Amino acid sequence: MNAQPDRAGPLAGVRVVDLTSVLFGPYAAQTLGDYGADVIKIEAPEGDSTRSTGPGREAGMSPVFLGANRNKRSVVLDLKQPQARDALLALIDTADVFMHSVRPQKLIPLGLDAATLLARRPGLVYAGLHGFRASGPYGGQPAYDDIVQGLSGIADLMQRQGGEPRYLPSAAADKTCGHVAAHAILAALFARERSGRGCEVEVPMFESMVAFNLVEHLYGRHFEPPTAGAGYPRVLAPWRRPYRTLDGHVCMMPYTDAHWRRFFDEAGRAELVADPRFASIGARTQNIEALYDLLAQIAATRTSAQWLEACRRLEIPAGPVNRLDDLPDDPHLRAIGFFETIEDPAIGTLRFTGVPVSFDGRSPPPSMPPRLGEHTREVLSQAGLPQATIDAMIASGAARQWSRG
Repeated sequence: MNAQPDRAGPLAGVRVVDLTSVLFGPYAAQTLGDYGADVIKIEAPEGDSTRSTGPGREAGMSPVFLGANRNKRSVVLDLKQPQARDALLALIDTADVFMHSVRPQKLIPLGLDAATLLARRPGLVYAGLHGFRASGPYGGQPAYDDIVQGLSGIADLMQRQGGEPRYLPSAAADKTCGHVAAHAILAALFARERSGRGCEVEVPMFESMVAFNLVEHLYGRHFEPPTAGAGYPRVLAPWRRPYRTLDGHVCMMPYTDAHWRRFFDEAGRAELVADPRFASIGARTQNIEALYDLLAQIAATRTSAQWLEACRRLEIPAGPVNRLDDLPDDPHLRAIGFFETIEDPAIGTLRFTGVPVSFDGRSPPPSMPPRLGEHTREVLSQAGLPQATIDAMIASGAARQWSRG
């Protein structure tokens, strides 16, 4: 474990050298940083591509970059230059975790492959975040969120429900796989605490998203021969959506037998309680489209506020439909102080989502995402490089240090 500056949390003392970019890897690294790790983000001279994604108030500090890069320090190294590669190896020598999203075939010439680094530092957790498991025929191919959404069945799910193949309007593969990567790295760190040995962790997006999607959607194909095709009917039903009310929409989800009895009684449709199509969860699953069609018809007879009050009274799960712009003012999120702000001298006030989990009742606070190369001198010096060497690297372009104005 390594000391780190001004960080607290369960991963305090863990150093992560992060050679990832875009969203998959940076979101995983941000999670580790949120939990207290000292995350050192290694960037090329041009910086992570997301630094230019969306309307910002300062070049290189776009909203998409801000969303996935808090609680990190930035070091710029041009890994085409030998001095920069030597500096990166010096940093890895101080690290507990090295994570990258570089295709494996490109790492060997840089001396950054797993075999080389684990021989050099046996206690290292070496995490490769890839599109596909390297041992399969797709191994080494590039992958982005859209490609993985299509390959893993998400576009098919959208077509089954809505009539045409579509992607989810969220970088769902990147972010889901980022969580998979974070917990895989944590598991490897836990094992290292017991054994003293590091290991190679491979986190492929395709396989991770197939596993995610098939939790419920493998369905009848769990069995051989299959008892039904793939796809869980309840969540694929076209009527599974917010229900239109007299004045808007509401989310309601009667689920148990008791929920449905109370709902039908409240709606004045007590005869449906005895309807064999809806008498049990098995029957409801087989007749889910008819059930959701009925629910939609009933929902349209009252206002959203009336349904929310009724569902609270009957202990049926329900909620309003929040717009994205509504979320900072959601009464629950406001009450728990979920959104946090940082005052930056150049940019002004910045809002961030909080860390959703808490430890002993406290969520770790966010720190300002780093400017490109903001911590180059600081981090290289902490890795033991002499100032003269750092000066020479910056002069040659092998490294870059950000300075304000």
